Amino acid sequence: MARSGLTPNGPPRRRRVTRPTLRDQIKQVLLERIVDGTYAPGERIVEIRVAQELGVSQAPVREALRELELLRLVESEPFRGARVRGAGPEEIVEIYPVRAALEEVAAQEAAPRLAGSAGPLAEEIESMRAAAAADDVHRFVSHDVAFHRALVLASGNRTLADIWEGLQVDLRTRLTLTQRLGPLAEVAEAHVPLLEAVQAGDGRRAGRLLRAHIEGFGRAVEEGLARTAAERADATLEEGLARPPAERHDAAVRRGDS
Repeated sequence: MARSGLTPNGPPRRRRVTRPTLRDQIKQVLLERIVDGTYAPGERIVEIRVAQELGVSQAPVREALRELELLRLVESEPFRGARVRGAGPEEIVEIYPVRAALEEVAAQEAAPRLAGSAGPLAEEIESMRAAAAADDVHRFVSHDVAFHRALVLASGNRTLADIWEGLQVDLRTRLTLTQRLGPLAEVAEAHVPLLEAVQAGDGRRAGRLLRAHIEGFGRAVEEGLARTAAERADATLEEGLARPPAERHDAAVRRGDS
């Protein structure tokens, strides 16, 4: 019988060792800056400036920006370079029904597999609690996403896992949680009933709870975005009313108002 890594009648198989490429590292830096607001929506990301700052050539920066464009996080314009793309409320919210359906199936399949051995999920909840106590949003998101990813992978359904990863859950969760839609401690505790259902091997209950958890979070995101839009509209109106009448008239003419 051949040993692992050996062909039956020949030399050891050459295993391919992979590591993060320079492009991937640059993409991660740019992602973090988009998420934490260092790069605001509409702001240009100057390729040569990023390359000089990171001490690299422009080629891997260009490749990283192309990948971010495929993720619809930046948009490129001929002769003007890349800009951070602002996602509209509908685009941010529409992920949640899709994610809820996927993770419901994942939890149904994962719970029997993890019954009595859901310790890693419990550890992620403890890490969420610690991050919440420290008010560390980015660390919180890392453990929140790790909890959900562990369930998805435990389902054993590779197609489901691939689709889930394609939703860019990590990034979208960061984008929404940084808006402070609710206390992080409450978000952490919301995972406890799910952990209990998984620990008990109750797939139906785990799936139902997980779907409700994500759909509830989606509703909170939608309400938060609506509040933000209303506050911005009110601020714009107040700013306009504070202008002298002549300036208000000129602004109306420029907009084409009657």
